[in-house]
Amino acid sequence: MITLFIDGERRSVHEGMTLGEILPDRDPACQVAVIRPGARESSVTGSMRLVTTAGEITAELLPAGQDILQSPDLPFPLRVHWHDRYAVAFGPFPSRFVPARKPHLYERGDLILGCGGYDPGRSYLIFSKIRHTADHGAAAGGGVIGKVVSGRGAIDRWGTSDQVTAVTPVVNWADTSRSFTTRDSSLPLEDGMEIITHARITAQGFAGGRVVSTDAAETVEHMLLALSGGHFSVGRASSTYIQDERAAGTEVPFEVKSARREGFVTTRTRGRSMGSLYIYTRDIPASPSHTLLGQVTHGLELARLVKAQDTFCVRVEPERFDLVGLFLGEARALATQRGIAIETGSDGDNLVVVDQDPPTTLESLMAGKVTLSTVPLAHVIDITLDDSGAPGSCEIFRRLTGLHRHRVGKIPFFFHFEDVYLFKPLIPAGINIHPENLPSDIVKPGTLAMTNDSRRGSGLVGVRTSENSEFGPTSEPFEGTNIIGRVHDLEKLRALKENQIVFIREVSL
Repeated sequence: MITLFIDGERRSVHEGMTLGEILPDRDPACQVAVIRPGARESSVTGSMRLVTTAGEITAELLPAGQDILQSPDLPFPLRVHWHDRYAVAFGPFPSRFVPARKPHLYERGDLILGCGGYDPGRSYLIFSKIRHTADHGAAAGGGVIGKVVSGRGAIDRWGTSDQVTAVTPVVNWADTSRSFTTRDSSLPLEDGMEIITHARITAQGFAGGRVVSTDAAETVEHMLLALSGGHFSVGRASSTYIQDERAAGTEVPFEVKSARREGFVTTRTRGRSMGSLYIYTRDIPASPSHTLLGQVTHGLELARLVKAQDTFCVRVEPERFDLVGLFLGEARALATQRGIAIETGSDGDNLVVVDQDPPTTLESLMAGKVTLSTVPLAHVIDITLDDSGAPGSCEIFRRLTGLHRHRVGKIPFFFHFEDVYLFKPLIPAGINIHPENLPSDIVKPGTLAMTNDSRRGSGLVGVRTSENSEFGPTSEPFEGTNIIGRVHDLEKLRALKENQIVFIREVSL
């Protein structure tokens, strides 16, 4: 048998097993981080990973610190006993040292062995939040037994209910010849190997399994949407961060200013990469163009090791809470699972949720209840979008209607004449609708189209109820018409009235 550490958990497996055999359900699209065992100068320094309820940290320890954290007498979980703006203390537990009864200067990230009432029988692991001078009941020299080198953001998040739940050794993986990412299921396993299968991100304002702040509610919702598929797709990897550019172009507000510390997750609020997500692998200063979204609380090794064009699995806490587009019965069941009450002015079968208040996950979880607006299914029009033919126009259409955020979108009805029904969404400045997926011979009934920038009516959306060989669904010539999909409920169009808000639902063929 050999011993592995899989996402921080020790596991014994048979010698000769492969990565695929121990992880049969692994997402094949995702890289995993593999850290081969390497030599460590454990007699001088060593690293330990502390698993806490607010995220993982890695501390580089002096020999005395290694002895304490690896002692079988250290009781787990260690709970936060006290915290203030300067430090956080976990314990108590018994140890042996002579308190110096003198103040000492500490730096951010210092790990201190101190005690209460100068009694080592009531010792604490004390983490310094900021540079400060204090008497923590430590031994001569200040009692510093280590330094937090990774996950420092967790120090700022710890509160009264947090705990250190486990401590595991960390092998030296800085040598990239012994540390790498792979998707190779046939990779043979080695004794002492570490495997990290995913990264976990805890959203800003969420700690200890509950919402403690909604200051970043809107931008956290953006992150939950961008990572809803469970993947972080690395478009760029630099020496200080990795970037996921898939949500670039999305307008997001600036909500939380913060230094961009190792493990922090931000989004850019202006510029060409506005809406992109960033994970930092080193501390760098704050930026007026970046707002804080959360922190990597597990799997930062993946962010350090992946390269551009890699994809890795990511889990975000909390899970997004969005009832829009569900049938009312489905919404009730989901809300019950999440412990959230529902208020609605209607009830019955075939009612579809078209609005939710509060609209964001953090606000809904903090309030513990949501107010829902519903309409009968007969008032919801089903459409299918053609991403393969018109990817750019389809993305614009989703953003204009809200389908990029919810299962049901909204679009204002303009008017209809003969067999043409026209819709007029509000087009923000700077939106360019380039010609793509132009019709060539006949436009069939139910074809959904958007007028492109070659015509004055750019952005107008239309559908025809009969075929036409001269003009598109918006009554423009073919060269001004981008085909974006199909409308399945043509019979529902007859009941539309001018300036009415129309609810649309995207469905698969």
